[in-house]
Amino acid sequence: MANFPQGFLWGGATAANQCEGGYNEGGKGLGVPDIMTGGTVSEPRHITDGILEGRHYPSHEAVDMYHHYLDDIKLFGEMGFKCYRMSINWSRIFPQGDETEPNQAGIEFYRRVFEACREQGIEPMVTLSHYELPYGLSKNYGGWKNPKLIDFFLNYSRTVMTEYKGLVKYWLTFNEINCLLMGGFGGVMGGGMVPEGLEDVPMTFGACDWDDPQARFDALHNQFLASAKCVVMAHEIDPANKVGCMIAGNATYPHTCNPADVLKAQREQREHNFYCGDVQVRGAYPAWAPSVWKREGVTIEVSDEDAATLKAGTVDFYSFSYYMSATASADPKASEGGNIFGGAGNPYLEKSDWGWAIDPEGLKYYLEEVYDRYQIPLMIVENGLGAVDEVEPDGSIHDPYRIDYLRRHIQQMDEAIADGVDLMGYTMWGCIDLVSASTGEMKKRYGFIYVDKDNDGNGTLERSRKDSFYWYKKVIESNGADLS
Repeated sequence: MANFPQGFLWGGATAANQCEGGYNEGGKGLGVPDIMTGGTVSEPRHITDGILEGRHYPSHEAVDMYHHYLDDIKLFGEMGFKCYRMSINWSRIFPQGDETEPNQAGIEFYRRVFEACREQGIEPMVTLSHYELPYGLSKNYGGWKNPKLIDFFLNYSRTVMTEYKGLVKYWLTFNEINCLLMGGFGGVMGGGMVPEGLEDVPMTFGACDWDDPQARFDALHNQFLASAKCVVMAHEIDPANKVGCMIAGNATYPHTCNPADVLKAQREQREHNFYCGDVQVRGAYPAWAPSVWKREGVTIEVSDEDAATLKAGTVDFYSFSYYMSATASADPKASEGGNIFGGAGNPYLEKSDWGWAIDPEGLKYYLEEVYDRYQIPLMIVENGLGAVDEVEPDGSIHDPYRIDYLRRHIQQMDEAIADGVDLMGYTMWGCIDLVSASTGEMKKRYGFIYVDKDNDGNGTLERSRKDSFYWYKKVIESNGADLS
């Protein structure tokens, strides 16, 4: 017998900048992703100063859900989704980000999306900021390092929460908020802090010559304050609203039983997962936060007013993405062949086509570690396998590798629930093929639904059901009992 509770929120997840398209339609302004080129696993995406001629920007069309949303949501309904985690593109509501009045065409677009979800019996879960900062706020204010963005975010959040009262009750404030702890990608995507004075910059993960740690930690502090104020506001607008944080989850193991490796794994685990979790769930920075600031060479001033704000605006649930685990080693020579988060390779695990360690047991470990710490409902809002899918001559798409990946992760979720974890839902990432955030590719496919489009933007955009589509439908129908 499966242990999934009645009302478990089975579904899928996307982000507007990776699936929506229509980047200059319906009054939408530019977002930071709209100035990011495509890339591959070997050639990084580039950030450009505005839109350069002759370059391919995947977000401009993405998979064109802007025009296909009705059919796509019907496919989600056919699978039996209970929940669809999606995002609102901020610049579709406020084109520059700092306007006082919203773009009405954007308001009406998302109203139609949410109504379509409701018609299919699907509960929308909306991320307010999913790597989609309006470019105007980056260009004119420097992104989230500027505290003025707190009020712009609250005006945007108040607008959509008021407009969609009764249509949306689950909200996430900032996607993978802890990515701001990483240089390069984190500063740009998480903080909207585009390198100034540089026309064409390759995207990096980790330290780079244009990264500014002080700006990243300031931006994160501003997001903490914005999130906390948003939680309070959401409850005032509608007491039925539930607001969650969203963390890029990563289980970290010591590479060996050397105490130095164990201590490094402990440090990386708590800093990656709990630095942001403690602020958003407990309402205060952890006791060891000043040691992080000292090591990073940054100064964070937490005023009495800030402390009160953080304490008052704790989240209702903790959501996270989980794709992989990592191992930590104190030996610099061992820290090769790890994951996107760095670290040493794990010889006990297989890897995806993109080098991400596949570790279902790590999901159970992570769930139990987080629940032991916070004791509030958890939700997995991203988990999936990026892979190369082939279309057969008859149009069928066989993806047993994806079914196996999901089956093994769902089994570990079931075991965690049996161990007492309060898990409220699971939305598999990229339920329809979309643009990869890390590489800008279409070739890296996650979905149950295939979209005919390639890395260069060519294709018919036709939608096709993969084998995993029918498998997941059966999983939902059985509430996780039938994983065959």
